[in-house]
Amino acid sequence: MSYSDFKTLDKAINDLNLTLQESHNLFAQVPPIQASQRLKEALEETLELATNISTEKARSELIITPILLEIRRMFQGKIGYFSGTSFNVDESRGLDGVCDFILSASENQLLITAPVITLVQQGKSKK
Repeated sequence: MSYSDFKTLDKAINDLNLTLQESHNLFAQVPPIQASQRLKEALEETLELATNISTEKARSELIITPILLEIRRMFQGKIGYFSGTSFNVDESRGLDGVCDFILSASENQLLITAPVITLVQQGKSKK
């Protein structure tokens, strides 16, 4: 089992014995941040291309990566950025595999260290 085996939120909650706690307006007190001119220009250049190519890889490279790198710049490189990296936490519970993106609260780029935020792109549903 790996991260990709958790097809639904229900499965993850049940298999991992999680508690779901919904929070509305979680970030209501966080002031909005303006995107840099650099990010705006990058997305202006790549958004239509990523949409036309319409693959997960294109969206990753042309939309998500520039945004995550903008976040890293905002933190002056003091956070780690990982892409397509194995993140094997607990194989027996299905917490293993490759994550699309990981941000860590450490500037260390050699090892992923806690705490982390993982980002996984949801692929198009197969009908």
